[in-house]
Amino acid sequence: MTTDSSTDIVNEPVTAESVRARAQEEIKAQRRERWQLLLRKPTFVIGVVITGFWLLCAFFGTIIAPQDPAAQDLFHKLKGPSVKHWFGTDNLGRDVFSRVIVGARVIVFVALGATIVATIFGTIMGMAAGYFKGMVDEVLMRIADVLMSMPTVVFALLIIATVKNKSMLIVLFIISFVFTPIIARTVRASVLGEAELDYISAARLRTEKTPHILFNELLPNILPALLVEFTVRLGYAIFAIATLSFLGAGAGPGSPDWGTQVAESYNLLNGLNWSATVFPAAAIALLAIGVNLVQDSLAEAFER
Repeated sequence: MTTDSSTDIVNEPVTAESVRARAQEEIKAQRRERWQLLLRKPTFVIGVVITGFWLLCAFFGTIIAPQDPAAQDLFHKLKGPSVKHWFGTDNLGRDVFSRVIVGARVIVFVALGATIVATIFGTIMGMAAGYFKGMVDEVLMRIADVLMSMPTVVFALLIIATVKNKSMLIVLFIISFVFTPIIARTVRASVLGEAELDYISAARLRTEKTPHILFNELLPNILPALLVEFTVRLGYAIFAIATLSFLGAGAGPGSPDWGTQVAESYNLLNGLNWSATVFPAAAIALLAIGVNLVQDSLAEAFER
């Protein structure tokens, strides 16, 4: 005698594990739908292309650049754009196009590094505050309030002047230090909302260990908000690094870093030698625009 499979499905006992499995499948389906929606957004695609281009320059700039960015030609200094020098030359005759391409490395690597470090520590700090609450939350958030009261650029200049070190590694750690509490607050808010939901209560009833609940249950569900916050901080980091370099607190003189290039040539604008200033400044703006387009698209797709 044959058994009707549909009857088996209908009569299948409903268990906590089956409900949890169905809920997880629904969440995965929603995430796939959101990613598909995201990939159809022109702003997201444009932002990814712009950001991806500068990432490519950061990793392979020395190969892409047509000329040596440090090579000086005093007989052809302060020339406008031409076939040989697409972006013209600076006050030492160096090819501005090659310097812009190679200069992406400094700002991209430091901004990415600072944002990644801040995201790691901010996530740990925010998850601890939002999940444990009580005294842990109170102490961590008061520390965050103190750190958030410090203006990024002013704080960075103070630290760099104190340690008398203009290393970009110092800039990276200063920016990550300032951004950590900001990210922690965003993560805490997300965790407070998720911690009261049924799947967390079920995990506690199963006597799951706290690290498992935090990193296997909570983290995947706050990841969209965390991704949006990451791109927001990355945009701020780009401007902070460029500002510090312009003020002389970043890379040293002669560096192809974009902020340094603008600082070394902005006084030439009065003499109509605009290219050495405008193109590195445009590169900063273009990278920030690319990151912001990605951020806006992520926020619209995941926070609706």
